[in-house]
Amino acid sequence: MLFQVLDANRDCVGYFARNEINLTTELPTEGATWEYSEHLGSGDYEIARIYANGATITDVCPEHMKADWEKIKKTLKSCLKAFNTANLSLSDNCFYDVLPEYFLYQYLEAKNQVTKHVIENTPKPDNYEHMCNLVRMLGDISSRPLNIDIQPIKHLLSSVKGMNFHKTLRSSNWVCDYNPWGTVTGRLSNKPNSFPILTMGKEFRACIKPTNDWLFELDFNAAELRTLIALTGEEQPQIDIHEWNRKNIYRNIGSREDAKKRIFAWMYNSKSEDFLSNRAYDKETVKNKYWDGNKIKTDYGRIMENVDDHHALNYIVQSTTIDMVHEQAYKIFKFLENKKSNILCLIHDAIYIDLAEEDKYELIKMLDIFKQTRYSCFKVNVSAGKNLGEMKELSL
Repeated sequence: MLFQVLDANRDCVGYFARNEINLTTELPTEGATWEYSEHLGSGDYEIARIYANGATITDVCPEHMKADWEKIKKTLKSCLKAFNTANLSLSDNCFYDVLPEYFLYQYLEAKNQVTKHVIENTPKPDNYEHMCNLVRMLGDISSRPLNIDIQPIKHLLSSVKGMNFHKTLRSSNWVCDYNPWGTVTGRLSNKPNSFPILTMGKEFRACIKPTNDWLFELDFNAAELRTLIALTGEEQPQIDIHEWNRKNIYRNIGSREDAKKRIFAWMYNSKSEDFLSNRAYDKETVKNKYWDGNKIKTDYGRIMENVDDHHALNYIVQSTTIDMVHEQAYKIFKFLENKKSNILCLIHDAIYIDLAEEDKYELIKMLDIFKQTRYSCFKVNVSAGKNLGEMKELSL
């Protein structure tokens, strides 16, 4: 069955199918729809946008529908402009209540037809299940408003950077709304009007407080370098990897920071001739295993095409790392179902949990879940605090 959820708003539940609007909390448990909605839960759905690798309806609209779809887009844009002029907020009103009924049917049926076209004409991606899990988790994160308090950063807001951040605060929604298709390697980006969690200066993070009691961070130690080690099949050091490299590869020469700079300069420079790094890590074997001279396919089924030699290893390692982080984050998301605590946000290789006091005895379990990756046990740095800018390292 082809269907579309009517609205992402939690208070506006219903779906469109077989040319009928059904205002009910009992949504279909199977069928095909354009994109994931929090209302869907965990049924047996085919999500067309995942088949289309995040493309828009305009991108994948079949030729015979393009003229009609452009008219629908134009009408929808006019409606949204009228709502804005009338100060009518879609966060306070149901989408299906404010659109003209004839147009609502036209719009939803067009989405059904594009969904059908994509499902029937696009091979199911190898990373489909992984992306389904990711968009479900990100949907839950985006449904939870952030607890923002500018008092801890008030002294920073008089600078040019501070004034720009304050302006962004006033104009954005206070939710972490991610685009899972924003980069070729799978790294997340923020959607327009999202809280700028991925791009804000670290000095402003103290404005983010828990809705529950504590913020709890799980962050892989040198995630991309550990991914390279995993892809070579070598054993993971269970201490800080840069300190390990300094002692075991670079013969105790220089500081930890020197070792860190040296390994990354070698790792992402395809022409580097660092003998000690080359002897310790076989990056050429990794590159040749996943890159055929043009296309990369990772262990997660992610495909990247038209990749040159200079970017190949970077793409392999970065993509595998971020998919691994998302895979581990989803395990935490599932673990926290039916608990008061929840995932607050993802920032690159780290996840932040809005921890309720009643769940504090689950910290060790969450750490164990997060560090046991599909490759091996990765070292994880753990921190906690009362706001995102004042996190203190924990020893669990």
